Amino acid sequence: MPEQSPFDLAEGDPFGPHNLPYGVFSTTDAPGQHRIGVRYGSHVLDLSALPSALPAAIHPHAELLTAPTLNPLLAAGRPVWQQIRAAVHSAVTDPAHRDEVAPLLHPLAEVTLHLPFEVADYVDFYSSEHHATNVGRIFRPNGAVLPPNWKHLPIGYHGRAGTVVATGTPVVRPNGQRKTATDDAPVFGPSTRLDIEAEIGFVVGTPSALHEPVGLDTFRDHVFGVCLVNDWSARDIQAWEYVPLGPFLGKSFATSVSAWITPLDALDHARTPPPTRDHPLLPYLDDAGLEPGGIDIHIEVRINDETISRPPFSAMYWTAAQQLAHMTVNGASLRTGDLFASGTVSGPEPDQLGCLLELTQGKGPYLQDGDEVTLTAWAPGPDGARIGLGEVTGRILPAPTVPARDAT
Repeated sequence: MPEQSPFDLAEGDPFGPHNLPYGVFSTTDAPGQHRIGVRYGSHVLDLSALPSALPAAIHPHAELLTAPTLNPLLAAGRPVWQQIRAAVHSAVTDPAHRDEVAPLLHPLAEVTLHLPFEVADYVDFYSSEHHATNVGRIFRPNGAVLPPNWKHLPIGYHGRAGTVVATGTPVVRPNGQRKTATDDAPVFGPSTRLDIEAEIGFVVGTPSALHEPVGLDTFRDHVFGVCLVNDWSARDIQAWEYVPLGPFLGKSFATSVSAWITPLDALDHARTPPPTRDHPLLPYLDDAGLEPGGIDIHIEVRINDETISRPPFSAMYWTAAQQLAHMTVNGASLRTGDLFASGTVSGPEPDQLGCLLELTQGKGPYLQDGDEVTLTAWAPGPDGARIGLGEVTGRILPAPTVPARDAT
């Protein structure tokens, strides 16, 4: 039986020509050379070599494609993103290019994937009403489940860019202070309530100027694409530290992202209206009359290969465009490589919750050493196709031993 060509994809392959997500990879013969690639089926197209193979189509952007990260391409702006995407689409679909392009397709199983972009800043939001309500009921059973500002602005906090890691990177259980309601004093040690947070991340390409807010209608001009995010959380450390300034060590030890950044344009068929807003919005957040800001992304959460939840991103109350508008309305500038994440994605059903805190009503069990968590996702594409967002995986390793202070 003749070997199947990498150009001939199986019917329904979620990484077909309608997708074309970007990543960074290396090969066994040049492990130190990071190259930009586009996933096509079960192969990676080496974009760094594409200008030589198809000079007429992509030569003007050769320098962007030979960089070791996506950042120069991200900074180039939407017109360039569209030109390169069109050239890549032609490279993998036009039979006239097959002889030149075939040698540039590497089997996915034979390459190593890396963090695809250098993260500039990281912001995490709290934009699922179902998640926020569930958490409010757990922690404030006799009070208001949502804080008074929740329906008026997308709540968020600034995270730590230096601990954003690529899928497959082990997650070391963090140490920190913990104190329960029955403890007389805090104790120090490994987190006993290590949790997941299934999220969708948005990668900023074009920067903005300081003191110039980014409006809802310019979202596509600044955001390059979408990735999967698992924003790990040490619930016990977080509970003791977060008043009054918010999350700190309980969140900053690791944030895992998928290896593939799906361009926004690949998700056009997945656009959907967000849930009905039941409070009037201030003008800078009012998206009435604009393109639907929601995205119909279906997430699956697995722990040790067992599916525990399927959170729907379409249920998110605040959209990514509103998050970006709020993030910059005070004049804060965007930088190429900024990452902002949706916050935990949860739906209205018991099997649609995006973290163990909700799934167990705060009682646990939480993650154990050796557990492996995998998030996958897809969105509807043209003509019934699916757009795959890849996966983000992390295995829990034991907490390190903290050196004791030498008393001598």
